[in-house]
Amino acid sequence: MVRLGDFGVSTVFFSPSSFVTSRIFHNYPLISALMAFSLSQSLKFFTAWFKERRCDLKLLIGSGGMPSSHSATVTALALAIGFQDGFDSSLFAASTVFASIVMYDASGVRLHAGKQAEILNQMVYELPPEHPLAETSPLQELLGHTPLQVVVGAILGFTTAAITHLIRLTFMLS
Repeated sequence: MVRLGDFGVSTVFFSPSSFVTSRIFHNYPLISALMAFSLSQSLKFFTAWFKERRCDLKLLIGSGGMPSSHSATVTALALAIGFQDGFDSSLFAASTVFASIVMYDASGVRLHAGKQAEILNQMVYELPPEHPLAETSPLQELLGHTPLQVVVGAILGFTTAAITHLIRLTFMLS
C-alpha cells in the first residue's frame, strides 16, 4: 500500500495492481486519444479495402495517409484534457502546444522526408543491376501527411473528444 498524502496529493490508498486496472479505464483523456487513434487507423484500412479491394493490415499501425492518426490522437488528447481540467489549465495549454508541434511536423518535415524517399527509391531503381546499391531495400515513402490529411485528422480528434465527453457526462449525471 502507498499513501500519497505525504507528497502533497490528496490522500489515496491503493495497491499497485488494483489501482492501475481500475483507474486506467477512467482516464478520459487517454481513452479519448486511443479511440481517435483506433478510428483513424481503421478508416485508413477500410478506405483501402473499399477503394482498392486490398487487405493491408499494415495500415492499422502504419503512419501516413488519410486521415492523420497523429493529428486525431493529439487533438483528442488536448481537447479531452480541456474538457476535464478546463480550457484555462496549464495542462491544456501544454497539450495544445505539443499537439501543434506534432501536426506541424506531420505535414512538414515528415511529409518532405517521404517525398525525398520517393526520389531516392526511383534513383536506386534506375541503377544498373551491377551497381553496388542496386539491391538496396526501398525506403518507406508514406511518412508524413498533406495539410488536408492533418486537418481531417484534427476534425476526427475533435469529434471523438466531444462525443466521449458527452458520453462521460451522461454516465456522470445518471
